[in-house]
Amino acid sequence: MNRTFVGAQLRSGLSPENTPGATLARACRIDTEGREITPVEVWLVRGSIIFGTVALCCVLQPFALHGLGAAGAGLFFGLLVVCSEVRLRRAAMPSVVGGAAGALFGIFAALLTTLIVSRTAATESTKFFVECVTLFSFAYLGLMIGSAKGAILLSVAANLDVAAGRQAESSARVAHQDSKLLDTSVLIDGRIADICEAQFLDGILIVPKFVLHELQLVADSSDGLKRPRGRRGLEVLDRIRKMPGIHLQVLEDDSSTTDAVDHKLIEIALRTGAKIVTNDFNLNKVATVQGVSVLNVNLLANALKPVVLPGETLRVLIQRDGKEPGQGISYLHDGTMVVVDGARRFISKQVDAIVTSVHQSPAGKMIFARVDERSEPGTGVSRHVSAAGTGT
Repeated sequence: MNRTFVGAQLRSGLSPENTPGATLARACRIDTEGREITPVEVWLVRGSIIFGTVALCCVLQPFALHGLGAAGAGLFFGLLVVCSEVRLRRAAMPSVVGGAAGALFGIFAALLTTLIVSRTAATESTKFFVECVTLFSFAYLGLMIGSAKGAILLSVAANLDVAAGRQAESSARVAHQDSKLLDTSVLIDGRIADICEAQFLDGILIVPKFVLHELQLVADSSDGLKRPRGRRGLEVLDRIRKMPGIHLQVLEDDSSTTDAVDHKLIEIALRTGAKIVTNDFNLNKVATVQGVSVLNVNLLANALKPVVLPGETLRVLIQRDGKEPGQGISYLHDGTMVVVDGARRFISKQVDAIVTSVHQSPAGKMIFARVDERSEPGTGVSRHVSAAGTGT
């Protein structure tokens, strides 16, 4: 420690004995009763171990040793234990862990080797010598190599643990990416049941509990217009639940701090990677801006509408007059509006109309046409017939 650092400690009211390093060193020598273990006590314990091994060898007399020979063997083993303890206390934790693992691996390899040696035709003394040498040499090699490469072993184990965690997280996220969150509006709309019945949706359909609560509030509303819509949403949900091959789950997740249903759906989708199924234009835009995948039923319906090109002829039923003078309004079976110039005089009659242009907007598709003067209303046969539906 340099003089400048010591001087700074003294000026700040810290002596060298009160430095964090000294405090940590003393803390490592505190026993279970909170009292500091002194070096004298440590050496007393070490001396007891050495004395115990010497006494044990004198009593048991291993390897046919007697007297001083047995005492010397006990002293050797006691000193070996104490020296190992002193060396291990100074070693870093990776070296200790690596050395222990290497020694165990070496002992296991030695046992396999002794099994092979025991089946040979060598003499018993040769077998005993080979077994002892193999055991000690393999254990020594494993201890030294493991202690030298302990940091690498711990690093590899940590990397494997992290990789396993990432793989589990990735697998869970992929499973959630196949899930779809159903919005309140798409259940009230009802077309989602037909889409599920046609098997255009796979994976797991998830209905959060707050969506069910909102449907129940709408179904119990005192408003005569809202009540049938809420009941239809519950009926659609029950219809989807009974479909074979459709996995419907109710999500018990209300950890969000906001009360807005749309915001809760977006938070769940961001957390799990699931897709939102809706026909709400505003929810579609907000979720898309935040990077959430959205399946819009309205966009699907627009994509499935029949393609009509300028110049084709449609047979339509003029149902009412349009905004401009002389215009008549008709509708196709899918609800697409057809504005026919010069068809006001043909209200409640079928006419052949030639398509002049098609306008596509986020709200839907609109077809503009003019009356085909070559055919009389209700008698001509068009080249492309599309029956008209009822007005909306």
